[in-house]
Amino acid sequence: MARPGSGVLVSLGGGYSSQSMARVVVWEWLNEHGRWRPYSAAVCHHIENVLKGDARGTVILGQVDAQLAPYVIDLQSMHQFRQDTGTMRPVQRNFYDPSSAPGKGIVWEWENDCGSWTPYDMELCVSIQNAYEKQHPWLDLSSLGFSYLVDFDGMSQTNRQSQRKRRIRRRMDLAYPLIAGSIPKSQSWPVGTNSGTPCNCQQCLLVHSTRAASNAILALQQRRKLYGPEGRADQTAATAAVVRQSNTFAGTSLWSPTTTVARGHHNNISVGGGGGGKVEMNGGNFPRAPAIVTLPSNHALTINGQNNLNRPGTQRITVTASRGSVPPGVPALPVKNLTSGPVHPALAGMTGILMCAAGLPVCLTRAPKPILHPPTISKSDLKPVPGINSIRRKTKKKHLRKGKNPEDVVRRYTEKIKTAPDEDCTICMERLATASGYEGVLSYKGVKPELVGKLGKCGHMYHLLCLVAMYNNGNKDGSLQCPTCKAIYGEKTGTQPPGKMEYHVIPHCLPGYSDTKTIRIVYDIPAGIQTTEHPNPGKKYSARGFPRHCYIPDNEKGRKVLKLLIMAWDRRLIFTIGTSSTTGETDTVVWNEIHHKTEFGSNLTGHGYPDPNYLDNVMRELAAQGVGEDNLKD
Repeated sequence: MARPGSGVLVSLGGGYSSQSMARVVVWEWLNEHGRWRPYSAAVCHHIENVLKGDARGTVILGQVDAQLAPYVIDLQSMHQFRQDTGTMRPVQRNFYDPSSAPGKGIVWEWENDCGSWTPYDMELCVSIQNAYEKQHPWLDLSSLGFSYLVDFDGMSQTNRQSQRKRRIRRRMDLAYPLIAGSIPKSQSWPVGTNSGTPCNCQQCLLVHSTRAASNAILALQQRRKLYGPEGRADQTAATAAVVRQSNTFAGTSLWSPTTTVARGHHNNISVGGGGGGKVEMNGGNFPRAPAIVTLPSNHALTINGQNNLNRPGTQRITVTASRGSVPPGVPALPVKNLTSGPVHPALAGMTGILMCAAGLPVCLTRAPKPILHPPTISKSDLKPVPGINSIRRKTKKKHLRKGKNPEDVVRRYTEKIKTAPDEDCTICMERLATASGYEGVLSYKGVKPELVGKLGKCGHMYHLLCLVAMYNNGNKDGSLQCPTCKAIYGEKTGTQPPGKMEYHVIPHCLPGYSDTKTIRIVYDIPAGIQTTEHPNPGKKYSARGFPRHCYIPDNEKGRKVLKLLIMAWDRRLIFTIGTSSTTGETDTVVWNEIHHKTEFGSNLTGHGYPDPNYLDNVMRELAAQGVGEDNLKD
């Protein structure tokens, strides 16, 4: 039914006034696109409960949502931390009117490419619900930076540029937590004074020290984001970096608001070189050693001493102007940027503290960025790979798929055993001298449950009916793989979706192969619909990060590896559809246990060069998939 009234151009203002006595709390995290994404209402209730008990505590998100098991939130630094990858993201505590969408438990969602539903950002959700309640037929989101038109009659959103239309929906959920009281101007819950006496054990001291070091790095990077390289009045002056740590952890701040000169002699940890001294931490004395932070010379940063969740400590940091002041032989400790690197900066801080405590000098430097691609190359510089005729391959939708009778396949690769040995069948775990565990489950005229067969190459023995059952649960491509030693019988094929593979020589060298050019392989697989061979037939699958560029040296062994990779591509073994180990996304195209080098000019991710053993390792991985050197034709 058509909705009365006219459409509306949305106006910004999803947050709630700080003067109200009651408001709804929504916790949000910052994604890689700079958008604040809301946690679910159940998660927000959990965070609020932890916050009431300990404003400086840690929230384990997996306790309320199993999908968030790897994530924890540090309330003191206001960051979400992924424990398996080390990725950190800022979080914030936002407030909305109790009569708005989060206060009523209303969630607006859009349908993504995988067919599942994704909630809108909370400010968009509030604006959409307001327009819906006022019975506007449509809503324009352009003023919020989104080129979308929401149609309430058709319950869809349309991209104004591409005209692509997606379904939207409105559903009821748990209402977000409601609190009363005044809201701080910063919209952050203030961290109160710790009234309890801290533990004096070395482990707790180390944890507090690590948190303090992490907070200093967080605050430094936040300051750089806010003021940038232009925030310095005198870009030629050289200043020393100094961070002074408080003598105790039992106060309102972990860091003292005072500063010291670079060459001073004080009982604190000084960054920037200095005289001798001791570090006092709750009565524990540690030898002093220099720890130098090096940043570009056009930065001189100062951090205010506001004590709240966004900025838990009081510290002042200025930055040394030149890396020339780093003494020779001092170990460099790289610190990755929070917004781009997967490593927790507290790791560097903790290492620095431990090394300083041991009397060792430490230099904190910025980690280099990976070089993923070579310099720009013109098409005329792309050459065919010597010894290989074509420059591209396309996968077929079906490959050795039909017409393979399970009984015939099993009989082709086994020989019957008259007297079964006194051991277990490792498929059904029943004794080989007894009937197969699949008796009564499977029934084949020519395969009796008590028959035992031995595989030809490896000699491992199983019930023939068990081998038939294993084949039926597999790819049904006419091949058989021994479940004990993984020996492959026949030609193994995979479930790689359709796509194309291109390869050519580029006029650049890989690290470690300065005398040879490089073979670049480009894989391109589009998104599509899963078939019966995939985990969820009929459901959409995504294809992230394509086209994917991979690199091998253009030498004799590199060309041999390319030929094997082409064979593996033809057999649909390079990719499969499953769950991404990096993002956790399901029903997406993922690598299939054959490692590739996707980093061209460095090896920071472990997927680059130099790596003198890579070609041998990938040949072993290909052989494990049944693609060995004996398969190559001269």
